[in-house]
Amino acid sequence: MQVREFAAALLAAPDLEAKLTPPLSLLKDDAPAGGVPPQRPARAPEIAIRTGPEIKVPPLEGMADPAQRVRILHAFANHELQAVELFAWALLNFSEAPEQFRRGLLSTLRDEQRHARLYIHRLEELGGHFGDYPLSGYFWGKLGHYSTPRGFVCAMCLTFENANLDHTLEYAAAATRAGDEKTAKVLYEVHADEIRHVRFGLEWLDAFKEASEERVAAWEATLEWPLRPALARGYRLHEEPRRVAGFDETFLKRLAQADVRDRQEGSQSP
Repeated sequence: MQVREFAAALLAAPDLEAKLTPPLSLLKDDAPAGGVPPQRPARAPEIAIRTGPEIKVPPLEGMADPAQRVRILHAFANHELQAVELFAWALLNFSEAPEQFRRGLLSTLRDEQRHARLYIHRLEELGGHFGDYPLSGYFWGKLGHYSTPRGFVCAMCLTFENANLDHTLEYAAAATRAGDEKTAKVLYEVHADEIRHVRFGLEWLDAFKEASEERVAAWEATLEWPLRPALARGYRLHEEPRRVAGFDETFLKRLAQADVRDRQEGSQSP
């Protein structure tokens, strides 16, 4: 099977199981071109993307309440599902991108599938079911920001996944305070992978930008409103995992300066 065939089938599949099943064998990628990727993924009615005020998710403090914790895990699982679909979309959209870049997209897609399964499994252990609550399509709503490989890594890897370096640690700590070490363990596992995903974004931003451009300036110049530095971090900036991912001090300083109060539109935290 070709990578593009796998990606197209994933986006066209309406059921969750098909979207979260990794390729069973090594995929070929010697015929990446073929067709225009969809503007929205197929979704069964029970996991359909919705919009509007019905999508309400508890804040961090809700981790102390088992019922709210289920809704938070539900939201995190939905973030991962959207990421799975969007990395598949990128594999279709960026057919002419470098081979190593495409391999990285596929590897990250597999990680996102595993993350979604981890959250859904923990959700079910707590008595929930994926699809019990309305599902946001926020990441899909920013499709115009992903029109180039550089735009894709700046938005997905260096904004949304960058912010998740903070969110996963904060929610894991909240789960521990609530006595739920199983949920904390899931969040820490996702966090470890996010470091690698952010590193992938940094490496390819370096590859795609002009040699004369400063890395942080190139990232910020690529972002289009409402994406902005405030959405690339949590309320507390955790610098150490970012240093492990490869951030330089200039980039860290810019994130530290971002106004965390300016997170109303587009915050990816549940």
